[in-house]
Amino acid sequence: MFKVKIYISLKKGVADPQGTTIKSALKSLGYQGIGKVRMGKYMQVELNIKDKKEVKEEVEDMCKKLLVNPVIEDYDYEVEEEK
Repeated sequence: MFKVKIYISLKKGVADPQGTTIKSALKSLGYQGIGKVRMGKYMQVELNIKDKKEVKEEVEDMCKKLLVNPVIEDYDYEVEEEK
């Protein structure tokens, strides 16, 4: 079994109103050293597949078909073998 950590973020140049709101809220709480804030998504998926290459193919397929909007989002992932 493999555990996959998937990170999805907005592409550079895409407006991030959530990030802007979070930045403003943090500043209002007294955190004055805040620079740019970008909001993203994180998810974990467990796959009952024995071959790491097949896991990567499956994750790529999931991202392209459902999890990621390729027009405005980028993604990356980590694959960990569960023992």
